[in-house]
Amino acid sequence: MPIPDYQSIMLPLLKAISDRKEHTLRSLVDRMAEHFDLADDERHELLPSGRQSRFYNRVVWASTYMRRAGLMKLLRRGVVTISDRGMQELDSGITRINVAFLRKYPEFVEFQTSKRDVGDASVLPVVEDASTPEETLGRAYKELRSALAQELLGEVRKMDWKDFEDLVVLLLVRMGYGGTSDDVRHAFGKRTSDEGIDGTIKEDKLGLGTIHVQAKRWKDGSTVGRSELQKFVGALAGQGARKGVFITASSFSKEARDYAPKNETKIVLLDGEQLVELMIDYDLGVIPRETFVVKRIDGDFFGEE
Repeated sequence: MPIPDYQSIMLPLLKAISDRKEHTLRSLVDRMAEHFDLADDERHELLPSGRQSRFYNRVVWASTYMRRAGLMKLLRRGVVTISDRGMQELDSGITRINVAFLRKYPEFVEFQTSKRDVGDASVLPVVEDASTPEETLGRAYKELRSALAQELLGEVRKMDWKDFEDLVVLLLVRMGYGGTSDDVRHAFGKRTSDEGIDGTIKEDKLGLGTIHVQAKRWKDGSTVGRSELQKFVGALAGQGARKGVFITASSFSKEARDYAPKNETKIVLLDGEQLVELMIDYDLGVIPRETFVVKRIDGDFFGEE
């Protein structure tokens, strides 16, 4: 089943603490996962940030919203219990708790709309769909990154072959291969007699291994086929090499993607879309425009458990 949104979690969460005992949020996440019969991969699916599970994030925000409405109480960091107001609502026989329901409480309305200065960025708006604030930020980030990647790919495909080769050199160095940029450029400058290899790089900064590289810019609309890979593998064999990277600003055909050398040669394929994703990851050809840092309370600072 799909992971429930934070509003769907509210009522089952409140019922789970109706015994008036203390409950840790960690234990409640487990109980909610059982309640909604989530599979293990659903339970541990990560947010775009990769730092927190989506389901845990939704349980935490369901708790936060109900606390802001006075239905739950935070006893100490990560430990909650039901409030008298929460018990009264359960006793009334409510069948659903959502944002619209919580708006009947002035405390929640103040939290949601905020009587603070509108420029106060410490208060995130409550979203009406299934997304928590972190999910909304994550989705916006992915959309911005996707647009940047497409624009960046267009610029890369305009490069001449030498600039593209320099780009590949810089990227490989930033990824930790080959020592300095000059070292790698020197290696690329020593063209082999075989047209299937453009240059070599050290596998690590100590030079314990060597990787052979083929860098083909090729414009949009062209496709690297299986024959190009076979030529590359043949060139590697001629050099006694077993590791190679084939990088293009274009794309690979399905036959090329499916091609697997029968010997021990290991080939990594990087197409244009993968190339620009790595460029973004390693800040090559891009610069930060804005930075948002999402913070939380430091329990150690306040001496909380």
